[in-house]
Amino acid sequence: MRTAWPRSNEKGDDQLALWRLNFPTTSDFGSVHDVPLLPIGFKGLFESYLIEAEGLVQHAVVGGEGPPLLLLCGWPQSWYAWRFIMAGLADRFTIIAPDPRGVGLSGKLDRGYDSKTLANDLFVLMDRLGHKRFAMVGFDVGMWTGYAMAADRPDRIARIALGEAIIPGVSPSPPLIPDDRRRSDRLWHFNFNRALEVNEQLVSGREEVYFGYQFRTKAGSPDGLSAAAQAYYIEQLRRDPKALKASFEFYRAIDESIPQHRERMKSKLKQPVLAFAGRLFAGDVVERELRTLADDVTSVIIEGSGHYPAEEKPDALIEAFAQFFEPYRSAV
Repeated sequence: MRTAWPRSNEKGDDQLALWRLNFPTTSDFGSVHDVPLLPIGFKGLFESYLIEAEGLVQHAVVGGEGPPLLLLCGWPQSWYAWRFIMAGLADRFTIIAPDPRGVGLSGKLDRGYDSKTLANDLFVLMDRLGHKRFAMVGFDVGMWTGYAMAADRPDRIARIALGEAIIPGVSPSPPLIPDDRRRSDRLWHFNFNRALEVNEQLVSGREEVYFGYQFRTKAGSPDGLSAAAQAYYIEQLRRDPKALKASFEFYRAIDESIPQHRERMKSKLKQPVLAFAGRLFAGDVVERELRTLADDVTSVIIEGSGHYPAEEKPDALIEAFAQFFEPYRSAV
């Protein structure tokens, strides 16, 4: 049954994309056909595909025109987090916005949430789409995977924007009981999510309490993320126990990812890197970490934004991405 989400009613908004890739499409909950309040005309630009490779089905929303740009979401969201950015950049790039392993309409395997496996998933996805070399953006836990991809296969990543996270194993771990209460408020979910089993038991049936708190306290203001967006993200976790479990597996796999990241640190990234962050959340933390990992780093801090600049201040982020990725676009 489709959810009765609020929708735009502008004429033409429900027109489907005029082109199709040669992969199965889906109109299930979480596809472009069953999510709330997409930008006007979005369905005329993008379609939801189910793409299978190496035993994993990945849902990817694809559309636009130009060189490929991969957008990788964070926790506990989905491709939908990029909806405003996708609409704003579709005239410059072919946008690929996947649900990574364990998220949304993608397969929810029990294992494989370490950065090396997640990176391979996305390289395989881009192979299936015919994109050998591409630019990308990684946000939140997607920043961990984006760093892994840029480090492991520099021949394939032309430019990369990374934002609103620290990479486990790279910078010294924050203290478990910091003097600054604000640091605890922002990071306590790391250890909670990394626990085994008990977190599912505590959150199951209380998804709105836990995830709603995350959204409200990490945005720049309690309503920084729309109520409709919060309800959608929570519902995709509530209706499938495998989705809830998988959301924690990203953090449980830190055990595997930390040594992987430390091995990658032996060589610096050679690609141009954009560090992006919200002034009201990560601030200059992302830039400071990435300057230890890459030779060519520029930075943008989005004023008035908390942890979710793609949804809180999308116009500012579109402008930053358009400027940063323009040399890549014009060179293709």
